[in-house]
Amino acid sequence: MHSTLVSRSFHLILPLTLLLIGCRSASQIMAKSEVDIIENRLPALELAVDPGPLMATEGAYPDDPEKLFDTEMKRNVLEPTDSTVFGYAKLQVTKADVTRKGKGFQAFQMLTLLTPSLLGLPLENYCTDIQAEVQIMDAQGHVLGTYTGSGKSNVRVAMYHGYSQSKAPRLADVEALRQALSQIRPQLAEDADTLRQQLLHTGPVETIVGATY
Repeated sequence: MHSTLVSRSFHLILPLTLLLIGCRSASQIMAKSEVDIIENRLPALELAVDPGPLMATEGAYPDDPEKLFDTEMKRNVLEPTDSTVFGYAKLQVTKADVTRKGKGFQAFQMLTLLTPSLLGLPLENYCTDIQAEVQIMDAQGHVLGTYTGSGKSNVRVAMYHGYSQSKAPRLADVEALRQALSQIRPQLAEDADTLRQQLLHTGPVETIVGATY
């Protein structure tokens, strides 16, 4: 009887442990950054982030939105050789809704000692729905354009073709925000010529700040 209980406990703990540590690496998704450089890049801008409701989820780390925005703008939108700052770009997350699909299936999974998970079925899915906007402002703080985008993610918690329960929430938030930024990029590209002219015409931030003293 004792050996049977030990065996059953082992077969339950093992898959639970695997689901907690995950079988797929999350580092590739976190490091992934789409390269889609706009043709006429903007001059260097000071970047700011307001994560808003994204900070109320259990997923994204506090510095994840800032890192994503910094990578997106410097890799695809801003002139890499510019050291003089000609304005500001602000990312604001206006919506961040998280749902967990398949959570009710977990009771059945536990009753069957996670047999469905061992066969490859997901334990659940973390889904994040994000809406975000990016404002471009000149050195005087005048808003030159506001661009909006949305993103929806679906990250599976699974043994073989999914991620761990500890990593999935963060990956869901990051992937949704990355999609939103990808929607905003072509809008910036379309207005790039006009934005660049306006930013250069107003002049660099240093000049404006210096003139106030």
